[in-house]
Amino acid sequence: MLARVWSASLVGIEALKVGVEVDLAGGLPGIVVVGLPDMAVQESKERVKAALKNAGYAFPMRKVVINLTPADVRKEGPIFDLPISVGILAASEQVSLELLDECLFLGELSLDGSLRPVAGALAIAATAQKIGFKKLVVPAGNAREAAVVEGLEVYGFKHLSDMTDFLNHPALHQPMQIDGQRELAEGRSPTLDLRDVKGQRHARRALEIAAAGGHNLIFTGPPGSGKTMLARRLPGILPPLQFEEALEVTQIHSVAGLLREKGCLVSDRPFRSPHHSASGPSLVGGGSFPKPGEISLAHRGILFLDELTEFKRDVLEFLRQPLEDGYVTISRTRQSVSFPAQFTLVASTNPCPCGYFGDSVQACSCSPRQREQYWAKLSGPLMDRIDLQVVVSRLKPEEMTQQAEGEPSEPVRQRVEAARDRSYQRLKAEALQCNAEMQPRHLRQWCQLDDTSRILIENAIRKLGLSARATDRILKVARTIADLAGDGSLKTAHVAEAIQYRTIDRMQ
Repeated sequence: MLARVWSASLVGIEALKVGVEVDLAGGLPGIVVVGLPDMAVQESKERVKAALKNAGYAFPMRKVVINLTPADVRKEGPIFDLPISVGILAASEQVSLELLDECLFLGELSLDGSLRPVAGALAIAATAQKIGFKKLVVPAGNAREAAVVEGLEVYGFKHLSDMTDFLNHPALHQPMQIDGQRELAEGRSPTLDLRDVKGQRHARRALEIAAAGGHNLIFTGPPGSGKTMLARRLPGILPPLQFEEALEVTQIHSVAGLLREKGCLVSDRPFRSPHHSASGPSLVGGGSFPKPGEISLAHRGILFLDELTEFKRDVLEFLRQPLEDGYVTISRTRQSVSFPAQFTLVASTNPCPCGYFGDSVQACSCSPRQREQYWAKLSGPLMDRIDLQVVVSRLKPEEMTQQAEGEPSEPVRQRVEAARDRSYQRLKAEALQCNAEMQPRHLRQWCQLDDTSRILIENAIRKLGLSARATDRILKVARTIADLAGDGSLKTAHVAEAIQYRTIDRMQ
C-alpha cells in the first residue's frame, strides 16, 4: 500500500514543503530512502524501526521504499523521523488516513518511541499556515513555540503512541493555546541599569543617541574606564521588542536550535558578544547547510565586539556588507540563502597596544609605528560604517568615590522611545524602523541643512578627510539628536554635536 505524509525542510529561516511517500513493495525486507537524504536522514531508518517496535507497533516485513519530494532538494536532520514513522504506520494500515492530508508532521524519535524537539519548529509552523495546512503535529517540546503562529492548530505529543491515538481519535485531543502578547510581556528579563555608571556624561549621551537612532557605536579608552560596562547597559534603554519583531527574532533562534532555553518567544532584544577568536562563518553564518551566525542572532538587537582590534581583520571585513544592507547572503553550490541581520554594532577597544595612549595618568609605551599597525586592523570602510566614535576617559578620583547614583535607565529609555516614535512617524511610509536605516534620498528629504550647518560640514570633510558615507552617517546622527530634542528640522547645534562623534577620524 502507498501512503503520503507531509513534512518540511528548512532553507535558511524559511521552510519548504516536503512530501514523504511510503510504499510497501514486494521483495526482501528492508528500508530504502531516496530523494537526496543526508546522513542523519539515512540513519533515521534504524531509529524509526526500533522506535516502532519498542512502542508496540508491527514493523512490516516487506521492502519499504521512502521517497522524499521534491527529489532535487537536499533533506537534512532528524526532523523526518516522525513523518516517516507515520507514513509506515499509514501504509501498513495501523493508523487512520483521514487527517493525513491536512496535517504536517515533524519530530525526532528516540528508540523507545518518545518524541524529541527539533530546530526550526516556528519557521515550519509559519510556512505550514501560509500554504494552507490546518494542523501541525510536533514533539511536546516544540508545541509552545509553534503555537505562537495564529490560524494553525498545533498538537504536541511526548510519545509515538500519543500521536497515533490523535490520528485514530482526533476528537479526544485539543490543540495547544498560546497568548503570544502575554508570553512576550511576561518573558522579559531585568536588564543592567545605567545608574551604576559613574561620570562619563559624554559616553552616556552617545549611548542614548545610539539607542534612539539604531546607530553603530565604538568606545575607545584605557583599561578600566568603563567601556564594557557602558555597552552592556545599552539593552536597558532600548524600546522593548514589539510582537512582530519578537516573531522575527524567535524564528532565527529557532532555526539555530537555541529556542529551547528561551521558551516560546524571545522576549528581550538580543545581546550577542562573541569572543575575539570567532571565525568568519561563526560571525556571519555558514556551513554545508547554512545556519545563522552571530550577526543574525543579534537581529533587532546588539552585536557587541569587545576588544575589537583583537579580532582578525579578515573576520571584521565580513561585517561590511551586513552593516550596510541589513542582511547577509550565503551562497553554496546547490543553494543561496539570506539571513536577516538588522543589528546595532557596539564595539570597544583600547587606543593602542599598551592601552594608555592619551591617558591622563599613565604614559603610553607604544611607538607611533605600533599604534599605526594597531589601528590598521580596522579598515577605513569599516570605520565609516560606525556612526558614533567615542573616547571614554579615565574617571577622576572624586567621580570614583562619589556616593550619588547616575541617571537610571528608565527615564533615558522614555526619551529614547519618544525619539523613536517621532522617527517612526516620519519613516513608516518607507517601511524603515529607525534613522540609521535611512538612504540618501531620505537624507535629502529630512536632513536639509541651512547655510551655517552646510559650511560646518564642509569644513569637517576637509579637516577630517571624511568620505561620502561618513558624511551621511553624520547627518543620520544629527537627525536623531534633533528627534531627542523634539525638533522637526536640523539645527547647527545638532550637526555640530554629530561631528563631535567622529573622534577616531580626528585621532588618525
